[in-house]
Amino acid sequence: MRLALVLLWLGAAAACGPGRGFTNRPGPRHRLYPLVFGQHVPNISEDNGRASGPPEGRIIRDDEKFKDLVPNYNPDIDFKDDEGTGADRLMTQRCKEKLNTLAISVMNQWPGVRLRVIEGWDEEGSHLEHSLHYEGRAVDVTTSDRDRSKYGMLARLAYEAGFDWVFYESRSYIHCSVRTESSSGMGAGCFPGDAVVHTPEGARDIGTLRIGDRVLAADDSGKMVYSEVVTFIDRDPNATRRFIEITAENGVAITATPSHLILLAAADGWREAFAGDVRPGDVLLTRGTGVVMRPSRVTHTRPVHKRGVYAPLTKTGTVIVDDALASCYAVVSSHSLAHAAMAPLRWAAGWSSAESPRGVHWYASALYYVGDAVLPSSYSYH
Repeated sequence: MRLALVLLWLGAAAACGPGRGFTNRPGPRHRLYPLVFGQHVPNISEDNGRASGPPEGRIIRDDEKFKDLVPNYNPDIDFKDDEGTGADRLMTQRCKEKLNTLAISVMNQWPGVRLRVIEGWDEEGSHLEHSLHYEGRAVDVTTSDRDRSKYGMLARLAYEAGFDWVFYESRSYIHCSVRTESSSGMGAGCFPGDAVVHTPEGARDIGTLRIGDRVLAADDSGKMVYSEVVTFIDRDPNATRRFIEITAENGVAITATPSHLILLAAADGWREAFAGDVRPGDVLLTRGTGVVMRPSRVTHTRPVHKRGVYAPLTKTGTVIVDDALASCYAVVSSHSLAHAAMAPLRWAAGWSSAESPRGVHWYASALYYVGDAVLPSSYSYH
């Protein structure tokens, strides 16, 4: 309960604070140590959810997601552009912001020297199959003077600038990458657009839900009830995401992002588990008859890529999706803690009839950064 109160207090403060969110990195006045060749920060794999996260699929010019890439014409950055197509200038908005911050750091660190980008978005297939360069989420950088003695410090500056994963990968450049726009907040847990929910009027795709609709969920006692959708923690019909499909003996198969909380059968009701941690032998709570849920043992899981990300927030904090019970929350391993921390959002949303904007809700995003700073790592998805 103490942790919940901390999150509530800090979450409220986030609404009034300046800037784009919280960070648990040291302030700019601490001493900076350069990276050594072969080192990466943080010391986890690039596709880890607490680094830049898993790849979500290659972006090509004819793809709907191509319009989400933005050009970077910062005059303080040199772009190599070997292809002559301007591809190296294209990147996600988050990547652009971090790159521009790094450009300032480079000029402050070495007067007269500028940041140089030798590789950005890749449309020619010159990287490994799952490279984030194909999504505009990665850049390879050097300094304009190509002084390799500076590259260790350049890597450190890149991490301080806000890149989510930095790798002193080559003697010739530093590799930097960022999370997706959606997964940089608590809305990193979602369901795909073709997931099915149940309303009093019948079954519907989750992508058709609107605020005020009532969907089948479960109350604190585990009985099935209809609960009002008060807002969306995340909603993006155009995003493609990696999901985990969890199949049970009775044929029920729920699909959710790895960091989303699934509510499993337990001796005292239910227990929560990240979708990515569910294993064969665990027991789903599935839609039954009347108000009683039916347990069914998990037989297998598999990763899938699907389009659309939706995370409806109901008054109960639960939702039955694809005939299986899930929490409305993600990233934090405790359903009850997340439900308490999101209470102000549920309350405030009840006073507004406005539709949620596309992307991660600002309140959820703020709570993610606060939680990352104050909660033990055992409470978060890794």
